Amino acid sequence: MPVDLATSPAVSVVISTYNRCAQLRHTLEALLSQQSRDVSWEAVIVDNNSTDDTPEVVASFAHRHGARIHYVFEPRQGLSFGRNAGIAQARAPLVAFTDDDVEPAQDWVLRIAQSFDEHPRADFIGGKVLPRWPGRVPGWLTPDHWSPLALVDYGDEAFAVNAGKPCCLVGANLAFRREVFDRVGLFAPGLQRVRDGIGSAEDYDLEMRVWRAGGQGVYDPNVVVATEVEPGRMTKAYHRRWYAGHGRYSALMRLKECMSPDGTLVPERTLPSRLFGVPSFVYVEMFESVGRWMKAVLRRDESSAFYHENRARHCLYYIRQRYQDDAARRNHSALAECFQFIRSVARKRVNAVMSSRGPSGPLAGTGQSSR
Repeated sequence: MPVDLATSPAVSVVISTYNRCAQLRHTLEALLSQQSRDVSWEAVIVDNNSTDDTPEVVASFAHRHGARIHYVFEPRQGLSFGRNAGIAQARAPLVAFTDDDVEPAQDWVLRIAQSFDEHPRADFIGGKVLPRWPGRVPGWLTPDHWSPLALVDYGDEAFAVNAGKPCCLVGANLAFRREVFDRVGLFAPGLQRVRDGIGSAEDYDLEMRVWRAGGQGVYDPNVVVATEVEPGRMTKAYHRRWYAGHGRYSALMRLKECMSPDGTLVPERTLPSRLFGVPSFVYVEMFESVGRWMKAVLRRDESSAFYHENRARHCLYYIRQRYQDDAARRNHSALAECFQFIRSVARKRVNAVMSSRGPSGPLAGTGQSSR
């Protein structure tokens, strides 16, 4: 019996788009060539205040494919607003996200549905986002530098992503059970990229909320999309701006305080040694990254040098954002804050030394009576 797409889609695909009608056309052509077998699905295209021919492009596909294509206009600018508008209009129990410059594999929708069936405890599923390079790739642009390009390849084995293994699965290839949004909320507009901004953290923030609520996701290497890497994103200038922006977003999420040294997600750690609201270990991490950067420069290892340079930049902008947040609440001077920090560190150091010495006194540990 044929599936009625108008009333019972199993998967809703949400694409938020802004002034990319040419790329959107390519994405929709790939999406509508899906080999989805008996999996019914719909596409919700959210026009996020575009000024180009996006409405006409979507209308042309809707004319050809009828009830499968739905057009939504969202005037509030930003990816989170666009995705949330798509969620509100989606009718399926599974809501999948991709971007307007992405080409899903021909079995993408089918693989998403199958993966949720195979992993009934998974709240969300994500997979590979593979690059299509426009030409020669710079020598320094190794997979260590893929984060600013929103590329993902964690290998060919599926695994759970949770508080114990908090790997980020990006929104270009990400699907949720609809009920998750009722439990943990929608994408956070305060962490979104707006128009031509660089970097965002709304994907990871939503995943972290799932993990904190006791849920988990799954990385499935069979769920695959590809994306054209823009030449402008293959420059060091772009990567530097991305790390600066991501450092600010991470500070808003208080991410470093929520990650243990072994990389697991933990409740936010309350640490006594703070300077301008920033834990002392963040400053240590920044200076260590600077040291590794300099060593890699001396070794003429361009890729490693640039990696550690950007780790230092990430810390610097993390500190900068937290400094601004702290300054709005602080009721004493920056100099007084520095003195308080020095006293705190000194007190901690003295306590550590005293603890290492054990009980004090001339007879301590001798077993002799004081009489």
